[in-house]
Amino acid sequence: MPSCSVTEISKCIVYPEKKSTVSDLRLSVSDLPMLSCHYIQKGVLLSSPPPSFSFDDLVSSLRRSLSSTLSLFPALAGRFSTSPAGHISIVCNDAGVDFVAASAKHVKVSDVLLPGKDVPLLFREFFVFERLVSYNGHHKPLAAVQVTELDDGVFIGCTVNHSVTDGTSFWHFFNTFADVTSGACKIKHLPDFSRHTVFDSPAVLRVPPGGPRVTFDADQPLRERIFHFSREAITKLKQRTNNRVNGIETAVNDGWKCNGNGENNGKITTVLDSFLKSDTNNKKTHDRTAEISSFQSLSAQLWRSVTRARNLDPSKTTTFRMAVNCRHRLEPKMDPYYFGNAIQSIPTLASAGDLLSKDLRWSAEQLHRNVVAHDDATVRRGIAAWESDPRLFPLGNPDGASITMGSSPRFPMYDNDFGWGKPLAVRSGGANKFDGKISAFPGREGNGSVDLEVVLAPETMTGIENDPEFMQYVSEVTYDY
Repeated sequence: MPSCSVTEISKCIVYPEKKSTVSDLRLSVSDLPMLSCHYIQKGVLLSSPPPSFSFDDLVSSLRRSLSSTLSLFPALAGRFSTSPAGHISIVCNDAGVDFVAASAKHVKVSDVLLPGKDVPLLFREFFVFERLVSYNGHHKPLAAVQVTELDDGVFIGCTVNHSVTDGTSFWHFFNTFADVTSGACKIKHLPDFSRHTVFDSPAVLRVPPGGPRVTFDADQPLRERIFHFSREAITKLKQRTNNRVNGIETAVNDGWKCNGNGENNGKITTVLDSFLKSDTNNKKTHDRTAEISSFQSLSAQLWRSVTRARNLDPSKTTTFRMAVNCRHRLEPKMDPYYFGNAIQSIPTLASAGDLLSKDLRWSAEQLHRNVVAHDDATVRRGIAAWESDPRLFPLGNPDGASITMGSSPRFPMYDNDFGWGKPLAVRSGGANKFDGKISAFPGREGNGSVDLEVVLAPETMTGIENDPEFMQYVSEVTYDY
């Protein structure tokens, strides 16, 4: 890996092409807790544009298209303002966003896409506003874009205030930016800036003097890797979770071990055995037949393997925290393109002993049950609980036994074609990273494949790298560049 850092070539403020007509947007019950989080940092690595299109041409094109896109997303060009009563709002005042052009021409794509190895720290230099806390949107731009030229590629990194967008809104903006750059004549979906939702609230969040800080140690030693799971691997994992072999449902005890031949020692008995049990056990078996999703299966496997690698006491309570989109969970449903945060966090708890002594399906069922139960009533109870005690979101892993899953393999990350092909890879900056922070991306080949961006303490990462139960599903990515 080349040791030189990224060199800034130019920096400017990009303003919306048209003046905003959007009124002030008061931060909601879902926006306010994110004020103590870093800005979101996500970007795409692309091959170089055609030789006839120079880097200077690209920079000019991106500036123009960003200006046009901001006219559609005026909230991102605004700033925060706090009223005398303590309410924080986005003032859509067309103050603009930062735009940086940078160079790392000594770096090749092959230097940063390293299958089977840690993600290079160099990616953090492809973004602006490193470690900037979202509350700073009072005096800093709410968004920024950096385009960095590599020897044989380009990285476009987008940084957005986390109290302004969740992942759904972030990728809506990024996709639109790419579409406008590539010359789209019509924008597919416009953002919905309405604030007449259940998340709109008069509750006031009291901010500590000097503003909030992140709730985790941003300087903790960490390792970061991308683990790739093909569609075939995830299908096998889902079949195992749902106790199926060749389409036949089975009962599985996979307190997972390998014998000397590397074979699974878990006992598999046919579904016929269940008919020999008592009526009570029959009912339990029936309750366990609900389909568990591919992503819940993958999450459960990760939960087990990370817990094993941490060598926790069997009585230690572990937590798997998953962010969920509430837009479609409410009745009536919110507009799917509602712009802002519309997420809640679902914590699932289990002792380390239970996770490792029971089968994979048991772990997945704990996640599945909580996700299925998170309906309209649950969302509203969560909102009411926050309104009774407004607080910042406690991001981090204070007890050393937690996992936080963010992002989603459903986000259209590889739809960001700026005019010369889809991205080679999706990567993030250093924002909001701590031991146990996981981000889910779609695999580049699509078709149900998943990439997990896994951030762990070094010794824990070594543990899962040497865990055959986990690694049997991981495959290396072949990058086409």
